[in-house]
Amino acid sequence: MNVAECRDLSKKHGRHKALDQLTVTIGENKITGLVGRNGAGKTTLLKLLAGFWRPSSGDVRVFSRRPFDDLLVSANTILVDDDLDFPTALTLKEILEEAGRFYENWDMALADRLFAYFSFQPDQNYASLSKGQQSTFNMIVGLCSRCALTIFDEPTNGMDAAVRKDFYRALLKDYLAHPRSIIVSSHHLDEIEELLEDVLLLEDGHNYLHMPVEELKEYAVSLSGPFEAVSAWTRNRDVMYSKQTEAGMYAVVKHDFSTDEWEQMRRAGIRAEAVSPGDVCVYLTDSTKGEIDDVFDKA
Repeated sequence: MNVAECRDLSKKHGRHKALDQLTVTIGENKITGLVGRNGAGKTTLLKLLAGFWRPSSGDVRVFSRRPFDDLLVSANTILVDDDLDFPTALTLKEILEEAGRFYENWDMALADRLFAYFSFQPDQNYASLSKGQQSTFNMIVGLCSRCALTIFDEPTNGMDAAVRKDFYRALLKDYLAHPRSIIVSSHHLDEIEELLEDVLLLEDGHNYLHMPVEELKEYAVSLSGPFEAVSAWTRNRDVMYSKQTEAGMYAVVKHDFSTDEWEQMRRAGIRAEAVSPGDVCVYLTDSTKGEIDDVFDKA
């Protein structure tokens, strides 16, 4: 069963089309990673799923309903992002109590434990928190809401490394105990890939790639070795990236080699290595020519 479905979904901001006839489905009770470069349409998609914006055209459904201005979707969906804000008249403790009145599955006991673990004070005001502290508090609200669709858009902005690690561990532990549909948008795919079941890669408002993370881990390989040998093995193949090196050539290609071909490449002096999901996504959406060093070499 799918928790969300988009069909030919488009959204314009002025003349800019942030989403362009996007068709995708989000499975129920999965943690899906949403990735893509800045401007790819990630935040736009999440705000449409959460019911904050209307689509310009096409159709979006959450729980089989159009999410915009829908109370059932609002009560069962939470979007945690940088725009999340709380009344300044309430203390942090009062915010958690009010959230418990709105979200049917709210876990106040967990909220209290996380609140204490991250050293928040009951009488603190949200506006007085640092950026990292606000992100941490937002995380508590997102986790403890236990919404059927929980969305985190760049949730670790401002967090230090230790808190990010705590967040990922808390997310996984609570998901395993209380499965639900979770979408995590992040620029740090390598940090979260062990949490994910699916990865959705957007590019220019399109669904570029959507697959289980285990398949993405085997999607591509890097080949390095003598120039002629690597050139021969990459000819007529799907090459995502290549460059000349002092040792010859380095190339990233889609992984479709047989066992016999692996052995032949080894004998030809070619070294083959797996490419991380994060690097695969970077290579697939790289529209630049060369590398940043080339900018300075040509000065």
